[in-house]
Amino acid sequence: MQRSLIPPRDPQHDPVRPPRIYIEKRMKLEYKQIVRNLEAEKPLDENDLNALGEDGWEMTRIARHPPITYFCIKRQIE
Repeated sequence: MQRSLIPPRDPQHDPVRPPRIYIEKRMKLEYKQIVRNLEAEKPLDENDLNALGEDGWEMTRIARHPPITYFCIKRQIE
């Protein structure tokens, strides 16, 4: 008996393809890095993060190299 590696096409289980969205103008982003020595300073708390969010900043990454922690943030600029 010969078997195919490709399963038969089943329209009910075809992958979902989201619509394409074309952007006319590229977004410009500004990046910022906040460095904290957690042995000597406190990490960013809820109030700090809310204040950054009010200014349009979004957390993108947290990297740790104990005791140093790097908080990477970005925001869109005009």
